[in-house]
Amino acid sequence: MGAKLRGLSFQRLVSAISEIDHQLAVQAGRAVNISLTLRNWLIGLYIAEYELNGSDRARYGENLLNALSEVLRKKNVSNTGRRQLYNYLTFYRAYPQIVRTVPAQSRHLLPATTHQKVRTASAQLTIPPEKLIGTLSYSHLELLVGLDDDLKRAFYEIECIRGNWSVRELKRQIASLYYERSGLSKDKKKLAKLVRKGAETAEPKFTIRDPYVFEFLGIKAKEVMGESDLENALLDKLHDFLLELGHGFCFEARQKRILIGKKPGFVDLVFYHRILKCHVLIELKVDEFKHEHIGQLNTYISWYRKNMMNDGDNLPVGILLCTDKDHTLVEYALAGMDNRLFVSKYQLELPKKKEMERFLKEHLSAIRLAEMKEIGYGG
Repeated sequence: MGAKLRGLSFQRLVSAISEIDHQLAVQAGRAVNISLTLRNWLIGLYIAEYELNGSDRARYGENLLNALSEVLRKKNVSNTGRRQLYNYLTFYRAYPQIVRTVPAQSRHLLPATTHQKVRTASAQLTIPPEKLIGTLSYSHLELLVGLDDDLKRAFYEIECIRGNWSVRELKRQIASLYYERSGLSKDKKKLAKLVRKGAETAEPKFTIRDPYVFEFLGIKAKEVMGESDLENALLDKLHDFLLELGHGFCFEARQKRILIGKKPGFVDLVFYHRILKCHVLIELKVDEFKHEHIGQLNTYISWYRKNMMNDGDNLPVGILLCTDKDHTLVEYALAGMDNRLFVSKYQLELPKKKEMERFLKEHLSAIRLAEMKEIGYGG
């Protein structure tokens, strides 16, 4: 910017404030992501040190991560499930050179033996660790750590930074075997150009929406994980609507975070139905129905079936609501429930399709009308 303030036009004032907002939001998001990355790396470092030199390590043996996870959760330390702790340990072992990025004010957190141990390994890193953690989020790095080939990992590091890939794009390129295709390609430049042309890029301002980040900062999931303000508003109403029906819904969670393998998922609303004796998972999409919506919901249902069912529970039920300006669709995912008596009871106790359609149409119209009034339309 650097423009003089005297004679500043209104349009220039708006542009200046917008630029300030954007630049500082980017800086804030980057700083938070770097802190989170260092936090996870340091956790991995300490676990590795304990496994080697812990005074009572023999007491825990292979049960170390389970025991550690249990205690840390009681202390409300976020993202410390067994799988996550294992990921941090793997992350440290894959990128020991990150020690160089620990700022002076945090170096007291390092074990005394750390500095000399990793110094000789730094030359092996293709990309300087400062650039690596300053450009990629921890979610990027977690995907990269999952690659067991150092050359392949270095390839995706370079391509991800060069193309400013989002986490989803990095995952897509790994799944599409871009590294292998590049190795076989006779025209690597053309292939790279095609990949970059169709790649989804990351928006730095919104990296703070990374689920790891918001839990690290102690922000509630509902504050950042909704697909839109409209979806958040509808979820607020839907929660009340279902409880008011009086059909046995007991509210359990909103934006319930579950970990499926290495990938987190978020269930919009979770209820337990005391009459049906099962969990009811509800997903709301503010667009038209797509097949992947059913796939996502069934994945959540399968996870609940395996991890959350207790003795006497029936199989969990999924309700998918899809809506746009002209279309309302309600799909119940029965998740393989072939017990006819239970299905009949399920159809009797859960909200009727017409009730759901009425709810969506009524509240969608009301919310959009309120939005229009707020921005000055419609008097």
